[in-house]
Formats: sequence, structure tokens, C-alpha cells
Amino acid sequence: MAGECGGRNESTIENLLARARRDLSSALGLQSVEARIEAQALLRHALGDVSGAYLIAHESETVSAEQHSLFESMLERRLKGEPIAYILGKREFYGIDFRVSPDVLVPRPETELLVDLALERIPEKGSFRVLDLGTGSGIVAVSIARHRKNALVTAVDKSSRALQVARDNGKDLANIRFVESDWFESLVGEHFDLIVSNPPYIAEGDGHLKDLKFEPICALSSGPDGLDSIRKIIEDAPGYLEPGGWLLFEHGFDQGASCRMLLSKKFADTGSWRDISGIERVSGGRRLT
Repeated sequence: MAGECGGRNESTIENLLARARRDLSSALGLQSVEARIEAQALLRHALGDVSGAYLIAHESETVSAEQHSLFESMLERRLKGEPIAYILGKREFYGIDFRVSPDVLVPRPETELLVDLALERIPEKGSFRVLDLGTGSGIVAVSIARHRKNALVTAVDKSSRALQVARDNGKDLANIRFVESDWFESLVGEHFDLIVSNPPYIAEGDGHLKDLKFEPICALSSGPDGLDSIRKIIEDAPGYLEPGGWLLFEHGFDQGASCRMLLSKKFADTGSWRDISGIERVSGGRRLT
């Protein structure tokens, strides 16, 4: 793999990055900046999670054969479309590095809105109970638990493998618990001040699903219109909320109006909130007292 080619050492950090940027741009249609960021992330990981500054300071150095081989194998996976988060085994969300695996969805920046809205409704002092339905990797539950140490956060998922990833991400927190449950199934008799969820909401047969082939389909798609899980949550949530408690959930870019209509049958103060791209991304309401 490593060696000289026409007098040029192809195994230097500089040359590996240059070629990877070209390949990523060509194969995946990435913009130059995005391709550069991904190439650097892959090589940093292959070199033992070194810093970006290390790559700059050592750009003329040759990597070892083992490091070169690891980099090439990771690059090949990425060129086939596998999410870089799965290749690296981690993804940053809300300022925290989370462990991820193919058992959970790749964290997306627009979901940070759900955390923002949740934190606005959680006082910084006093007891407060939060439920995260379909926690996946635990990004929402763990982010809330880290920023509101007074809140007791319950994170549920029906997938034991996803729940193990979430447990790993929240293992250092005393104010979070993890429960294997199909939505509310294992929570009979419990009540919460706030329920949050990032449920499946893509319609079955949606063409976008083919672009998400590496991610678990059960965490993406929910019925012919994508709203089956949301209907279930809205229907059952009032029985698990304290009077005046809030329900907040993420949904698709074109589902805000439908979600508000569903919410209006069970909740007060219903509304939708826009993400960083100006798209209605989270809807919710307050339980009638």
C-alpha cells in the first residue's frame, strides 16, 4: 500500500488527505470543505485519534503500513456510502461525543432543537421527571441529564442493542435510567413532567429511505404516512403526564400541520418549532389539567 510512485511518496499525510478529498468528492458528491473534513476525520482516527493540528504539523511524514491499511479500509467503507459516524464509532451532538453503532440512528444536528425546547421547560432546581421515548443512542436523554442534574431522566427503547449503546453513553450519570420498553409498555403507573421523543416518522416507500440503507429501518419508518408512531405517542402520552406536563417530539419537514391537528385532540398550547434551517421540526403541547 505504502511506497513511492513516480518519485512521489503516496503515504505521506499530505498526499493521503489530498487523494481522499478527491475520491470523497467524486464518489459522494461532497463539497470540497466537507470532503476535507471527512478525510481528516478518517486519517486522525487511523493515526490514533490525533488532533487536526497534528496533521498540519506532520503533513510531510509517512504513515506506517498498518496505519495506511486502516485508513484505506475506512475510506473504502465511506466511499460505499456508509455513514462516517459508524466508521468512527462516534458522533458529536450538543457538544458531547456520543458512541454510535449501526444499531442506532446517526445523530443529526436538527435534533438539538428538541433538547433546547426540553431544557426551556425544565427548572434548574427541584425534582422533575423526564421520559425519552425511543432513545436510540441516548443523545436526547443524556444531553438533558447532563444539563439538568436535578431531573430524573428515564430513557426507553424496545431494542436491547440500542439501549446498550445508550447505557454506554450515559454510564457516568446518576440521574438517568434505561428501560427496555415498546413505547409506554413497561411504564404502567408512572408519571412524568415532560415527555420527549424522536420517533420514526418517514413514510413507508419514501424514496429517501434508500439513502439511509445503513441505518436501522425500524427507527426511520412508521406506516404509510410516517405518522403511526406519532399517533401512538399522542394517544397514550396524557396517561403518563402530570397535569400541565409537556409532550415534545421531532417529525418530518412536511408533517407539522398534521402533528398539530393530532395534538389538538388531546393537548393544549399546541405548536411547532423550526430548526436551524427554518423547517418545522418539533411539535408538542401541554396536557390539559
